[in-house]
Amino acid sequence: MTMLFHVRMDVAIPHDLDPEVRADLVAREKARALDLQASGVWPELWRIVGEYANVSIFDVESNDALHDLLASLPLFPFMSIQVTPLATHPSKLGA
Repeated sequence: MTMLFHVRMDVAIPHDLDPEVRADLVAREKARALDLQASGVWPELWRIVGEYANVSIFDVESNDALHDLLASLPLFPFMSIQVTPLATHPSKLGA
C-alpha cells in the first residue's frame, strides 16, 4: 500500500554559489526528478508561478520513504519543504 503526499518545495540557492556548481546542481536535480517521475513515485509536478518553488504529489510507501526520497534530491540542502499527507475524499468520484 502506498501513501500520497502533497509537497511544496521552495528553493533558495545562495546567490554567491559558484555558477558552475549551481549549473551542475540544477542539472543533477532535473535528472533525479525525471528518474523519480519515470519510476512512478513522483506522479505530479507543478511550478508555482513567479517563484522558485513547486508543488508535487508523491506516491510512496511511508513517511520514511518520502523523507529519503526528498533527501536524495541534489537541491535538498537549499530547500524549505512542507509536507501534507493526503487521504481519499469521500465525495471524490469513484471513491
